Amino acid sequence: MKPTFDIDALRAVVAGTDLGSFARAAIQLGRSQSAISMQLKKLEQQAGTQLFVRKGRGLVPTEAGEAFVAYARRIVALNDEAALALGSTTTTAAVRLGLPQDFFDDVMPATLKAFADAHDHVHVEVRAGENHNLAEEVRTGRLDVAIAFFKSGANDEGEILCELPMQWLACEAYLQPLAESPIPLVLFSHPCLFRQAALATLEQEEKRWRAALTTPSLPGIWAALRSGLGVGVRTDHGRPDDIACVGPTLNLPALPPIEVRLLMAPNASPLAQDLSRVLRQETLARIGGTAR
Repeated sequence: MKPTFDIDALRAVVAGTDLGSFARAAIQLGRSQSAISMQLKKLEQQAGTQLFVRKGRGLVPTEAGEAFVAYARRIVALNDEAALALGSTTTTAAVRLGLPQDFFDDVMPATLKAFADAHDHVHVEVRAGENHNLAEEVRTGRLDVAIAFFKSGANDEGEILCELPMQWLACEAYLQPLAESPIPLVLFSHPCLFRQAALATLEQEEKRWRAALTTPSLPGIWAALRSGLGVGVRTDHGRPDDIACVGPTLNLPALPPIEVRLLMAPNASPLAQDLSRVLRQETLARIGGTAR
């Protein structure tokens, strides 16, 4: 006889994985830690294999556990969608969307509005992920849908939406010659594709540089450039009006293009698939670049 997994236990697995702690999951779900532990033990008995192992003070999924968590997400999502469709739930169905900070002013609000027009009772959780984390969050099911930057031609992950040129950027007043001293750079925190491209390009051209400022915040990048602290690298998308493309003016070497890709979690729910279609449409409508 095939096992029937308890939906509350599956919900605990998803919450514990997302929060990185089953103790925090117990608090969020209003359950005791012992109750959560019993649910996990029962799931392992039903599955016939170990799903989690202790690491430090917490639990992490085994290889079988990672596959189980992916199915748990889908089952919970479908359960909540069915309950919502039948009007028999006080729990709001949810999907999780990730975007780089570059798209928060236009792509994100347009996507949320278009999705809400079709799904007005669905909760959308938006994460302004650091770009290098977004793909991993989608792979592990912590995000349902995302768009992210990728090095051009890096791999075949996701769907390539378009290709954008990278640009050297600075405030319009920052036009003094740069040849006499190391180029002051305003950089995103490591790891960052724009940072990597800037440094690799300058090293290849044997141009000296120094890090003038490092920040994990895109508004921080704009503020530093606006203050004349140095030169940064980004695409032209979302560039403030008082920040200029200065590559040719400052005789800086050409930068490579960067790809924008659409990512969707494995075993995505129908709601996540709908969100993916909306995100694709709104992204292409608002990002200039070479469509692929």
